[in-house]
Formats: sequence, structure tokens, C-alpha cells
Amino acid sequence: MRYYILLLLTLLTVADTFAQTGDAPDQAEATTMLPHPDQSRFWLGGQINTILQWHSSFPSKYSGSNSFKAQAENATSRVMTLYTGYAVTKTTEVFGVIESAGGKGISDALGVAGFTNLDVVRNPTLGSKPYLARLMVRQIIPLSDETVEVQRNQFGLATKLPERRIEIRAGKLSTADFFDVNASGSDSHLQFMNWTVDNNGGYDYAADTRGYTWGAIAEYQTRNWGVRFGEMLMPTVANGLKLDWNLRRARAENIEVELRRNFLPERAGTISLLTYINHANMGSYREAIDAFTTGQEKLPDIEAHRRQSRIKYGFGVNFEQSITPQARVFGRFGWNEGKFESFAYTEVNQSLTFGADLKGERWHRKLDKVGGAFVSNAISGDHRRYLALGGKGFLLGDGALNYGRENILEAYYNLNLWRGVFASFDLQHIANPGYNRDRGTALVPGLRLHLEF
Repeated sequence: MRYYILLLLTLLTVADTFAQTGDAPDQAEATTMLPHPDQSRFWLGGQINTILQWHSSFPSKYSGSNSFKAQAENATSRVMTLYTGYAVTKTTEVFGVIESAGGKGISDALGVAGFTNLDVVRNPTLGSKPYLARLMVRQIIPLSDETVEVQRNQFGLATKLPERRIEIRAGKLSTADFFDVNASGSDSHLQFMNWTVDNNGGYDYAADTRGYTWGAIAEYQTRNWGVRFGEMLMPTVANGLKLDWNLRRARAENIEVELRRNFLPERAGTISLLTYINHANMGSYREAIDAFTTGQEKLPDIEAHRRQSRIKYGFGVNFEQSITPQARVFGRFGWNEGKFESFAYTEVNQSLTFGADLKGERWHRKLDKVGGAFVSNAISGDHRRYLALGGKGFLLGDGALNYGRENILEAYYNLNLWRGVFASFDLQHIANPGYNRDRGTALVPGLRLHLEF
């Protein structure tokens, strides 16, 4: 708690200093409690995000150790983040981010592939001690004299960039900060909360259990399109905290092509095509099944059939499209091979998402937003048989399985209370949690309080 208090006092002191000097932005337009002047070489900001979720009891014929609990429960998570940045030159920037994640998710974040709260750390034993989340350098290499205006943020301090350029980032980062990004569905602090709405469920992106890795990203950008490549470290075990630094046996390659154009007349749109290859110490579902059915093991155990340098690959499609100045639609499709275990993100081999959001200008609430989305997740034949025979993954395992696609509906209303203070109501409807027709349906309401500095 003392870290939260210290951060809050520090940021409010700086905000008050800006306000006294007359540099604070107009309150009617401000979306942060702390001003971020464009002319400054520094960035100091932060977020505090608290989510309370609960659900009533729901029907369940049986449960296992990794099941979404059928009895009523509630849980609260909290994430505190301190962002710092410094523009060394006009083309070189450095960033450092300290984070603290506390509390927990309902059912300890088990039993649902499209889990309800992206803020939750999947290993609650880690505690809330602050840790280094990101530490990276950004190098911009201009390739043209023409420039485009961009919005300054915690990962980019320049307000103008060369229209054609190469950008290189290296250090500790989150793969999902730069790949598979969607303006309507990527931010669990102001938008949707579900894992497979905010990210592509089929994208088993390189990350430790907290969601971070070390790596490098190089991208080429023009006004209308861009391409990026990233090389990342993989965890030593599924959902593990320790990363494997031996690139000959474990690594992740990510490639994404992004096209930006008006797919509708005078309405901006973006479509991104993603592919990735993970190399890691992964287990085989088929080998685990065979060992069980031949009597070699009492239960299928994916961990007993891991082999170094196995490959999991997949692809994704991500789009967003403005319909009116206030309304947007978005969607994703993701797929990965299902022979080897889900390793870094969640237990999904195929995912399809559609959604939309609407700004509150129509009802005179300019900074409010309402959104809705539907996501349908699936797993491969080997994966579902492994779970049906009693096997466990790092998220799922009811002891048996009557398979059905995991279908989730989510809706939220995000209310701006004052400057950078937001409150949200969220509702999620989960059919077949953990792909199991014998369990559910579960209804998960949630409340969120977000402070943006």
C-alpha cells in the first residue's frame, strides 16, 4: 500500500506544480490528472486500475482443480504503473516502467480460456511487490523529409515523425504493446476486460507469467502501411516467470503487416496481418494421450512429454473501421497449431471476435464510451481429448469435458468522472466456460476504477 500512496502523492504534487504555473490543459478536455506538455523531453505518468468482479452460482455436473468455480465468489485486482521516458535526442528515446500487481481474479484466473480480467497475474503467489515491467530504447531512423503528426504517449515522445522511417526498439517490453494492437479493443483499463477481446486468443505471444519479455522490434513505416518484426525470449516452462536466454533452443519470431486506408469513404480503417513462430520446451498432447491410454501414466500429463525446440506457429487478422466520427467496429481472427501445449498466453487454438464502441458525444458526455463484443474460442482435437481424459493445462482442467466452443459476450460503459478519473461497469456472459457444456452459463458483472496521471 505504501507504494500506491507514494506514487499518488508524487504525481499529484507534480500536477499541482503545473497547475500553479498555468501549464495545465483545460479541465474540460483533460483525460489525465497530470499534464503532459508536448515540448517537454520528459514523460512522467502513471495509472492505478482496480477491478472488482463477481458471479453468482451456476450449474455444474462436476469440477476439477483448474475449474472456474461454480459457487458464487468475488475478487478484486489492482495494478499500479509508473511510466517514465526521456528524449535523449529527437530520434532517440528511453523508457522505464515500474509496476505493482496485487489482488487476484475470480477462481484464481483458472477455468476460462477467455478469462474475465486481463489485469490478473496468473501466479497469485508472486505478491504485489513492485517489479520492472519495461526498460527499452527507441531509435528512429528518418527516411524522408515529410512528417506526420502523432499523439505523444508513454511509449513515444515525438509529436512528429518522418513519413517514411525505420524504428527500432530493444529491451524489456510487452509483445502486445506493439503487435496485434487495436484502437477499440486492446486496453483493459479503459475498454474491455476479457483476455480474448483485448488480445487475439489464438496469439500465443512470447511473455512471462506477468506478460513481459526481453526482445527487439524493427519496423518500417510509411503513411499508409508498415511492417514490423520482433524477436522475443520465451519462458522456460508454460506460464513461467523465468525466461530462456538461449536463442538456439527457445525464441519467438513475430511479423505483422499493417495497412491503413479509408476502406469506407472518408472513414479511416486499419487491417493487420500477423504471423508468429514460437520455439520452446513444449509438451505434446498426442504423446500425453498415448502414454495414458497405454497404461504408462495414471493421468495424461503434458509436462511429462516436453521436448526442447518444439515449434508452435499461428497467424492472426485484426481490423478496425470508423463508421461515424463517434462509432467504430473491430474484429480479430486467430489460429495456431494445436499439437503442442498452449505455452505463454491462454489455452486457445482458434478465436473469432467482433465488436464496436461508441463515444458519448451524442448524449453530451464527450469522454464517456460504451462498447460491446462477442468472442468465440475453440481448441484442437488433440487439446480437447487431452482435457476430456482428465489432463490439465496451465489454465484448464475440469477432470472431464463435454466439448463446446467457449462463447463470450461482453459490454461496458466507461464514465469519465473528472479529468483522469474513470469508472466503468462491465458485464460478461460466458457460455461453456473452459469449453465444457456440462458447466455454466456464468454471468460476471464487474466494476472498475481507473486513475490516469
